[in-house]
Amino acid sequence: MSDQNKSEKHRLAMVKQKANVDAAIANANRQQSVVVFLTGNGKGKSSSAFGMVMRALGYGQRVGVVQFIKGQQKSGEELYLEKFCPQVFFYQMATGFTWDTQNRDADKAAAEKAWQQALLLLNNNSFDLVVLDELTYMLAYHYLDETEVIAALKNRPAEQSVVVTGRGGGEALRAVADTVSEIKEVKHAFRTGIMARKGVDY
Repeated sequence: MSDQNKSEKHRLAMVKQKANVDAAIANANRQQSVVVFLTGNGKGKSSSAFGMVMRALGYGQRVGVVQFIKGQQKSGEELYLEKFCPQVFFYQMATGFTWDTQNRDADKAAAEKAWQQALLLLNNNSFDLVVLDELTYMLAYHYLDETEVIAALKNRPAEQSVVVTGRGGGEALRAVADTVSEIKEVKHAFRTGIMARKGVDY
């Protein structure tokens, strides 16, 4: 095939692609807030959520973050928000992982306390974006009532968007979400004995 034919084939393919994109954009004609659910066994769910935090802040929006399960060591995201974005509401359960604490009652109490902070955000229409990081584990371990969580997501302020992260989560959470993305692990350095790296993994 000549270069001229290749160029014409490419042009026609792009014309078709543009028509498809334009049609999809035209079809998306409703303005509304969304629930985004980031799940799967791959790395990057929380990182993606914090990317949306930065995006919302870029537009001057008000953001709240509640982290469930995360350890007592501060993450790079938390350090950044403390230093450069003190206006962001940030609450961390800070008990470590369940296999660290090995105390179901204490974990459940900490989860309920964190959930009360989340409810303050989900009932406050001044927050444009709320991130509930690693919430799914609280549902999987039955630390929180799934019906209450789903109801809070459904009944949040009309203009408030929510990002939920974590593996699993269940069908009810998938059903209430407007966007569900599943991150699949293909390869992970940790599996070959490489230590988690500051600035990359935490």
